[in-house]
Amino acid sequence: MSHFVRLNFLFGIILFSVLPHAFAVQTSYDSEPTPSIKRILINGDSVIFISDSSRLQHNEFRQNIVLNYRNNNIRFELQPADSINYQFLLEGFDREWSSWESISFKEYTNLPAGRYLFKIRYISSGNSGGEISLVSLRVLPLWYFSRLAIILYLIGFLLIVWALYDLLNLRFARKLYMLEQIINKRTEDLIIEKEKTEALLENVLPKNTASEIMEKGKATKIKYNFVTVLFSDIQGFTRIAEEMNPEVLIDELDKFFFYFDSVVEKFGIEKIKTIGDAYMCAGGIPEKNRTNPVEVILAALEMKGYMKKLKETSELEGMKYWDIRIGIHTGTVVAGVVGQKKLSYDIWGDTVNTASRMESSGEAGKINISGTTYEFVKEFFTCEFRGKMPVKYKGELEMYFVNGIIPELCDKNGGPNRKFIVKMLMIKLQDIEEMIIKMFDDEAPPNLYFHNSSMVKNISNQVELLSRAENLPDEEFINLKLASVFLLTGYMSDYEKPMEASLRLVEEILPVYGFSQENVEAVKKIIRNCFTDHQESLSDNILHDARYDYLGRIDYMKLTDKLLRERTEYGKLIDNKTWIEFQRKQLSDHQFITKTASLLRSVTVVDQIAGLQVYSE
Repeated sequence: MSHFVRLNFLFGIILFSVLPHAFAVQTSYDSEPTPSIKRILINGDSVIFISDSSRLQHNEFRQNIVLNYRNNNIRFELQPADSINYQFLLEGFDREWSSWESISFKEYTNLPAGRYLFKIRYISSGNSGGEISLVSLRVLPLWYFSRLAIILYLIGFLLIVWALYDLLNLRFARKLYMLEQIINKRTEDLIIEKEKTEALLENVLPKNTASEIMEKGKATKIKYNFVTVLFSDIQGFTRIAEEMNPEVLIDELDKFFFYFDSVVEKFGIEKIKTIGDAYMCAGGIPEKNRTNPVEVILAALEMKGYMKKLKETSELEGMKYWDIRIGIHTGTVVAGVVGQKKLSYDIWGDTVNTASRMESSGEAGKINISGTTYEFVKEFFTCEFRGKMPVKYKGELEMYFVNGIIPELCDKNGGPNRKFIVKMLMIKLQDIEEMIIKMFDDEAPPNLYFHNSSMVKNISNQVELLSRAENLPDEEFINLKLASVFLLTGYMSDYEKPMEASLRLVEEILPVYGFSQENVEAVKKIIRNCFTDHQESLSDNILHDARYDYLGRIDYMKLTDKLLRERTEYGKLIDNKTWIEFQRKQLSDHQFITKTASLLRSVTVVDQIAGLQVYSE
């Protein structure tokens, strides 16, 4: 007998000797014997003896036995008794009771793991009988079928599933990352190619026109009423072309045109095209401006000076030299894109033809302009009147040779000095104001009842009036005028922080219009001082008076009502009584700083407060 079986045998004996007995109802008479377990055989060699069975009587003697998975063959033997028949049932294994028989034992083999209850029914010759539950039996499963093992299996399975999920997640993340990298790379490549395409298109077409073509597939033709067109032509090009190597000829032309391109870009002029030795450009398109006649002539002077230096160098070296004729005219043109595949930006109109005639009617090394252009530039340049010259299909037209910048407006090198630039900027102020007014009319929210284009115009006009009356120098006036135009622009985009929004717009727009960083900083400072009610210069005083000019106007009540309505719609709620008190205090505390503003006041403080009182009632 194995060591394990012996231990099991001893365990069974101990259990049978110490465990309590459970009560059960008997159907037999007390005088007759009750069946009981004599012994239990385990695997045919381990025996569990049952003693003191007399204690049964009215009780059921139920023994609890625990067996391991190897000791799963069991035989139950009852105490011998005469004339008793039995039925056996191993609950948990048998489906039904066995048939009645007189044998007093029952054997089971290869019991699977589980819990069982051995029960008997008996009947004696004296017609007594009953049903007794005798033994509770538990067969332990194999270790790998145990509850702990199953729990470990479940945990292991979950860990494997989690690991697989994590692995799949990791692989998916890696694939996703690789795809994102590929997409990002492709996107970057597409962006680079798109930028190259846009840059190439913008080199051929104006920026706005290129954008319109990319968005809509075509560009609309636009009429411009104030454009200055320049034509230039190489003097004697046909003769030079016959005598010069073609490759050298093209290289020379490319060098000239490359320089011309840099000049027109410098002055914000739009290059139109080159035809052979002819170079054509125009100022005032696609962005309209009032200074384009001056800028085109400045560009022409630089072109002429460049060709003059080349001529002088060629003469010293005994080489053939190039000379240039330039013709300029100002008028109306129509601009647009022609072609479907090979796009070309071009301009049409009588102005173009006249500019071409100005070039062909000119002289080598001279800038020939029309009488129309002269009227716009005569305050900047010295011009030589040529009289009325016959022009094909045009009759006689007034023409002028431009000799250079007026002495008082040029520096020692013949270029524009500070005074010239200030004079130019004074003209550009009108372009800036017109642009800001249009921005208010097109882009401002409809509930800006007070801070709108009308108020911008009023402040701007008042600044101009006060500046002239207070003799503000031109350079300071330029910065003040710009500050007055940009002062309220912030309300369009950020009502809570209008000052910051206005300053951002100043930094964005002014450099585009040719204003220096010095101008930008000066304008920003004036705007800050106005918003913070801090005056440290005459410009600050003037802008302060211009901004609060409405306090002394006859239509003050209408304007303050618009301001209240605007503030209410922007969430700055205030009851009418509090608003009236606020306005009364503002009127009482406010004082115009400049003498001119005080003199121009239409209604006194007393009258305005009285009007407020009537309004509140």
